[in-house]
Amino acid sequence: MNRLFANALASGLVGLLSVLAMAQSPGGKRWIGTWGTAPQPPMPGHVQSFQRQTLRLIVHTSAGGTRVRIKISNTFGDRPLVIGSAHIARRTEAADIDPTSDRTLKFHGKSSTTIAAGSMIVSDPVVLQVPALSDLAVSLFLPASTEAKTTHVLAMQTSYVSPETGDSTAAANFPVAKKIRTWPFLTGVDVEASSRGAAIVAFGSSLTDGDGTDSDSNGRWPDVLAQRLQKSSGGKLELGILNEGIIGNRLLNDSPVQAVGGSFGSVLGQAGLTRFDRDVLAQSSVQYVVVGLGINDIAFPGSLTPATEGVTAESIIAAYRQLIARAHQKGIRIIGTTNPPFENGFLDLGPPGRIAFYTPEKESVRQKVNVWILSSGEFDSVVDLDKVLRDPSHPSRLLPSYDSGDHLHPNNAGCRAEADAIPLTLFERHQATSLSNAVSHKQ
Repeated sequence: MNRLFANALASGLVGLLSVLAMAQSPGGKRWIGTWGTAPQPPMPGHVQSFQRQTLRLIVHTSAGGTRVRIKISNTFGDRPLVIGSAHIARRTEAADIDPTSDRTLKFHGKSSTTIAAGSMIVSDPVVLQVPALSDLAVSLFLPASTEAKTTHVLAMQTSYVSPETGDSTAAANFPVAKKIRTWPFLTGVDVEASSRGAAIVAFGSSLTDGDGTDSDSNGRWPDVLAQRLQKSSGGKLELGILNEGIIGNRLLNDSPVQAVGGSFGSVLGQAGLTRFDRDVLAQSSVQYVVVGLGINDIAFPGSLTPATEGVTAESIIAAYRQLIARAHQKGIRIIGTTNPPFENGFLDLGPPGRIAFYTPEKESVRQKVNVWILSSGEFDSVVDLDKVLRDPSHPSRLLPSYDSGDHLHPNNAGCRAEADAIPLTLFERHQATSLSNAVSHKQ
């Protein structure tokens, strides 16, 4: 874990400082994230390629604002990423937009940009009325042959790709050549807020990412929490929620994918300890982080990863303590969640068939970790999602009415129950004081 911590600090420092420096906006206002997703490499054998095509990427906002900017990532790229042009607009339906809301995005005053491998860029802001809980369409024209080496694999949202006919970023009625359910390159949308504005980061695995929910439903628990927060304020709350969940993500180790032949090694996502700086600490005006990692560390060994990667409750707890310390160093309030049940959980890979995760030994580790989360007092607050999701008559299993079918991932009803279990009072204090002094944590 110490090695991972050192690597995270070394690789993320420059990007972290540059993004944090841009969090403050002129006139006492600040930028907050209204939508975000975690960059990751593509699934092995499923790298998307584009040439002279436009991506129209659909995202759902949490907080509203009157000025907006986007973030484009080439984090895992091995060559420069060329963006020929970029637009943002309010989505009407499918791939179409309200043409009166269409805005050209520029980068350091230019309509095109090149992003170096391993880097990201933030667009210049534009004036646009962005309602809370609304759909935006971000359009990126890729003039050269481009492989999406940086993407988000599990979007649970339909986006669109044009034919190879050139720049369609401004098209009100978008010409659709194909649909995709990933988010290539786009990792964030910020809106301008007052000095009271802030962001919550949901930092987790596939249970945060939305696996098990219905596509295009915005049914992930962070989406539902955003709905609750906005409803409580009549749609005026300046509190954005960023979903930084990654399918298969683990806390201690990168997440390899098991090949059909049984070998391991293709990285699906970086370890939580590695990506915490980039995906949490570097977000615009982040004040809270809700941690939902650990269950894959417990479940994977011997199933999706070598048995030698088996973890102990103590190693997971030590990793939580690292996250807590790093959040507190930045004045961020950190909220822990218990690990949900997974008995009979499986992953269907086709040939060679289903992979099962559960063992009594793994269940023992889960129970020990959850007891520590609930009783240690080291997180600023705790939400017992295990209690929310488990079957009271069989606590090591998911409640059937919340089961998406694989006995691992909650469906829309389960995600709503998770979001409903999070007290809104955890986030009220940011409205009264500024980000610099709003958070008090245990010394």
